[in-house]
Amino acid sequence: MTLPGTIREPDVGEQELADHPWIVLVWNDPVNLMSYVVFVFQKLFGFSREKATRLMMQVHHEGRAVVANGRRHECEGWVARLHAHGLWATLQHDE
Repeated sequence: MTLPGTIREPDVGEQELADHPWIVLVWNDPVNLMSYVVFVFQKLFGFSREKATRLMMQVHHEGRAVVANGRRHECEGWVARLHAHGLWATLQHDE
């Protein structure tokens, strides 16, 4: 039991659970060619051409697609890499 006003540090297992899950979203943009987006997905994530094309088409038609998930720091890294390749990407808690 924790007294009011007392801060309890979570144990390591609780911290890992609290840090999961995050998702990386790639958003549609008017700048990048569809073939370039497929290339980036293959290069960064190691997706097959078919999977990369399917995700690119989801971005194109639905405006966004989830391309990765994991802990926050991992997803922040993916977002930074996508930005470095000129793609619009964000991360958020998976709901």
